[in-house]
Amino acid sequence: MPQALSTDVLIIGGGVAGLWLNARLRRQGFATLLVENASLGGGQTLKSQGIIHGGTKYALHGALSGSAEAIADMPRRWREALAGSGELDLSGVRLLSDAHYLWSPGTLTGNLASFFASKAMRTRVDQVKDDQLPPALQSPAFKGKVYRLNELVLDVPSLVARLAELAGDGLLAGSRIAALRDGEELVGLRVDDYEIRAQRIVLSAGAGNEALLAELGLRQPAQQRRPLHMVLVKGPSLKPLYAHCLGGGPKPRITVTSHPAADGQWVWYLGGDIAEADGVARDQTAQIAAARRELETLLPWIDLAEARFATLRVDRAEPAQSGLVRPDNAFLAEHGRLLVGWPTKLALAPDFADRVLASLERADLRPAARPPLPALPRPPLARPVWEELLP
Repeated sequence: MPQALSTDVLIIGGGVAGLWLNARLRRQGFATLLVENASLGGGQTLKSQGIIHGGTKYALHGALSGSAEAIADMPRRWREALAGSGELDLSGVRLLSDAHYLWSPGTLTGNLASFFASKAMRTRVDQVKDDQLPPALQSPAFKGKVYRLNELVLDVPSLVARLAELAGDGLLAGSRIAALRDGEELVGLRVDDYEIRAQRIVLSAGAGNEALLAELGLRQPAQQRRPLHMVLVKGPSLKPLYAHCLGGGPKPRITVTSHPAADGQWVWYLGGDIAEADGVARDQTAQIAAARRELETLLPWIDLAEARFATLRVDRAEPAQSGLVRPDNAFLAEHGRLLVGWPTKLALAPDFADRVLASLERADLRPAARPPLPALPRPPLARPVWEELLP
């Protein structure tokens, strides 16, 4: 017989959106249960670069966009959480870099001049030189300019581990999910051998939302996937670098973040324009060749002789937009007890939680007295992608 469980909020999906929401709800006294069918953070979350954007990269055309305004307050909220004084206590999460950088390999011309001259940008950007440069750019051969952004870069595996701690006993490893109805009304979900009733059910499973909605007989909200073809580089000569390299267009030419591997070496994780349209069209061999050419052009003093390369295809799952454009904000749709959403970016996880909490407040839902959960099978933490691809 299925085991009956009850909770205030049932969350499906153990990426950063579900885990952050789970921790926020628990801190406010709600009973929660989060279900993950594979590993915590193993979808989009651990494939992200860990950058907590403040919107600057969305303003490279010289003006603040909707995306830039929507995400502007996220670094402050994350910094407060990392200090233990914010909406969550994330003290102990490893901060890889207290700033992200804009890096120009040559002179700034055209629309970038208006970008740096704009009043909005002067409060977000400071030029750095000499020993303030990122370690990988501290070379006599470097002739470009570097600007420090009011952003930060997190070690995402340690973030996932901390959010899993904050989940307490409220995590469940479960693979088979089906609707639990009372007549026509959705009242919960069947997860493997459990029947779980909840006041609200939140689907925050990223790309998995599509199949979950189909299982529940819903076609809306529709989902889109925007693909990336990321590149990983590991080698003994690599030094930390967290920067967007400007190319004169509306997107960074290349975005580099650096991640510590278990063997003590650094792994560079490359996104930006190289990972988008042209990169998606390339096969692995061609993408690695393109990445090597870019690094040799932009950072010729870095010795790549012993470097190893790998690529990773990532689908960014988001609410469907006309023309596959990137949504500006986190997204949430309501269908009775069912809430469906995507944070759209790692940095916007707090915004996603805000939207769920606002929905609960509008419905005047409050924590209910519930029996403690029994011991449940717990999903494992995902391994970092660089440990899988470049051990």
